[in-house]
Amino acid sequence: MCGLAGFLNFENNELLAKNAGQLQQHRGPDAQKIWQHENIALSHQRLSIIDLDARSDQPFVKNGFVIIFNGEIYNYKELQTMLLQEDPTIDFLTTSDTEVLLELYKTKKEKCLDDLIGMFAFAIYEIETGKLFIARDHFGIKPMFYTQIDNRFAFSSELKTLVNIPGFDKTLNMDAFVGAMNYLWIPGNQTMFSSCHKLPPAHYMTVDTRALLPIPNLYSYWELNTKATITDENQAIEAFSKQMEETIQRHMVADVPVSSFLSGGLDSSLISVMASKINPSLSTYTIAVSVKDKKVELMPEDEKYARQLAKQFQFDHHELEIVPDIIKALPDIVYTLDEPIGDPAAINTYLICREARSKGVKVLLSGMGADEILFGYRRQKATLIAERFKRLPDFIRSPFKFITKKLPVKSAGKGRKITRWAKRFLSFAELPTEEAYMKSYSYYSEPELKQLFKTDIGNSYNNLRTQHSNYFNKNYTGDTINQICYTDINMFMVGLNLTYTDRASMAASVEVRVPFIDKEVISLAMQINGSLKFKKKQSKYILKKVAEKYLPKKIIYRPKASFGAPIRSWISGDLKQMVDDLLSKERVEKRNIFNYEFIKKMINDDREGREDNAYKIYQLLTVELWLKAYIDH
Repeated sequence: MCGLAGFLNFENNELLAKNAGQLQQHRGPDAQKIWQHENIALSHQRLSIIDLDARSDQPFVKNGFVIIFNGEIYNYKELQTMLLQEDPTIDFLTTSDTEVLLELYKTKKEKCLDDLIGMFAFAIYEIETGKLFIARDHFGIKPMFYTQIDNRFAFSSELKTLVNIPGFDKTLNMDAFVGAMNYLWIPGNQTMFSSCHKLPPAHYMTVDTRALLPIPNLYSYWELNTKATITDENQAIEAFSKQMEETIQRHMVADVPVSSFLSGGLDSSLISVMASKINPSLSTYTIAVSVKDKKVELMPEDEKYARQLAKQFQFDHHELEIVPDIIKALPDIVYTLDEPIGDPAAINTYLICREARSKGVKVLLSGMGADEILFGYRRQKATLIAERFKRLPDFIRSPFKFITKKLPVKSAGKGRKITRWAKRFLSFAELPTEEAYMKSYSYYSEPELKQLFKTDIGNSYNNLRTQHSNYFNKNYTGDTINQICYTDINMFMVGLNLTYTDRASMAASVEVRVPFIDKEVISLAMQINGSLKFKKKQSKYILKKVAEKYLPKKIIYRPKASFGAPIRSWISGDLKQMVDDLLSKERVEKRNIFNYEFIKKMINDDREGREDNAYKIYQLLTVELWLKAYIDH
């Protein structure tokens, strides 16, 4: 796991490459090096995990090819064997996956991507031809930003590396901005700047560095299997269990110890127990929340379940209570994340990775992805319930709506979770299915979003709707559950979960591996019919049946708990003064982006317990802090 950057046709390529090494040093504290040739300079920051020797430092140069690589190729040993069978004369100088990847590219060019199982973003430069080849993994686990400025081209692992290069255009991208407010994260492959983009998952690009205008050409190299052919429960259990065992085995490959997140929930518990069969001395890390914050948030006691599992399976267990100086931490995490992300789970991720790193851990396994591919979120289930709600007679629905609207979401300093859920449910329950699902994880209705912004955002909102509709209706017609899963894989998983996980973990110089987001695992999961993902009123039904072979039932069938932070407690407590300062009338009107009166009402409704607006207020804070960090400076 590393950081990388490249600069083409700038007057100061070498200096920009050195600056990139400093800006991204947290991604690779073990070595920072650059390579320059003619009109191009490449920069790499190394976190040594496979072949710790300096011989595997990058940029790695061999036989006229140069590679900079971020990620892991989990099947690199098999690929090396295959290469040697085809050409026994290949002389491997290292035991790294980097060199295997380079030799595979030399042999197969872009077709090398067909063989890769892993997470990756890499660039290969051909010295003789001047061709630059850049690729990103199947689901966008690893980041890749790029920008073109006239005849100059640059790419990097982090947006902050590109923002201050000569000529970078800071014009805001309103489509991305509207998406960031609606979802609390940016969907798709846009950034907050119109001039900068993300290489889409499962894509590669080529650049002719010797052309007068080196324009990047983008190509798709893979698409997710789209036929849910597995309808037999026993077949699904057996196939998924076998695939997970193989995947965990691959994800344990490293020349440093591999540890695991352990929330006490189904997904991380299954990953940890499977990993412990390969490494019996597995270290696990859990995050806990203070009693005070739990009262407002009504958060479950995840650490209790994690403790029980760790004791049963004899993990080397570590528990960290969240007591961050949130006032100090928030500006730092906003800068770290590169874009406004209104999910405070990023803070949790950073804290737990920092704690693990302080104990010498470089690699952590995560259970992320299971909810997206196997139907585990409450909002997914709620969308199905809404289908039945719409069929109820009006004399039942109307009183429920009337009463719920009047109920407070907080009273006497204590949150009312059921009321929050009921209000959220009613915000989409009577909409058509696809529209209902988009609204289930949107934080504004279309009219509200238009009231929030001072300028006309009609086109941007329409683009947002079209994007969501295209994913929802692309595949799995007649299988609503898999339509939802497919949408979440392409939007929520990529846009939020993988984004904040990479940036927050790498800020602490820790690699997070995500076995559920393995190419083979997701391909299999999306062959399983939706009727086996939600069955007998159980979300993730098929995963729970798989887990019965490994975990105690009290872990498998415990109530669903999110990997979150006590955001409501923070907004009403520690961050209250920051809200008043950063979202004051003077500040908001000076920005001339949002309508102050709308924000003021939102804050008042939250403080008086009428509505649950904590996440919306938190995102407004992150936006203001982001604007200060990325626009004002």
